Amino acid sequence: MTLSPELAAAMKATNTIFVNEVVPTRDVSHLDRVYTRDARILPPGAPVIAGRDAIKAFWAGGIAAMDCISATLETVHAEVSADMIAEIGNAVLTLGSGATVEVKYVVVWKQEDGAWKWAIDMWSPVA
Repeated sequence: MTLSPELAAAMKATNTIFVNEVVPTRDVSHLDRVYTRDARILPPGAPVIAGRDAIKAFWAGGIAAMDCISATLETVHAEVSADMIAEIGNAVLTLGSGATVEVKYVVVWKQEDGAWKWAIDMWSPVA
C-alpha cells in the first residue's frame, strides 16, 4: 500500500505533538498521545525500554540531559500495511548551546484508540 494523504496527515499530527508539545516544554505527559501503551524504544547504546511509563521516564531525563530545545522530524520513506506503518526518517535536534545533532530513525506505527501512534522507535546519530 502507498501512504495516503490521510495517513500522512495522521503521522504528521502525532509527530507534531512530539516536536511541539514534548521536546520544547519537556512535558512528557503528552507522550500518551505519541506512543502506544506497550511501545518499545531502542535508544543508541542502551537496552530496549518497554512501556509508556518507562518511555516517559527515559525522555524526561534524556531531553533535560541533552538540553534539547527543539526537534524536527522528516519522513524519508514509509511502508504501509493493513495495520501498521514502517517509517524511515531524519531528525535534527537543537540543543540549548545552539549545536545540532542529526539523527536517523525508524518508527513502526500502530493504531491505538483510533489514532496512529509509535509502537517501536529506534534511532541513531548520523555519523
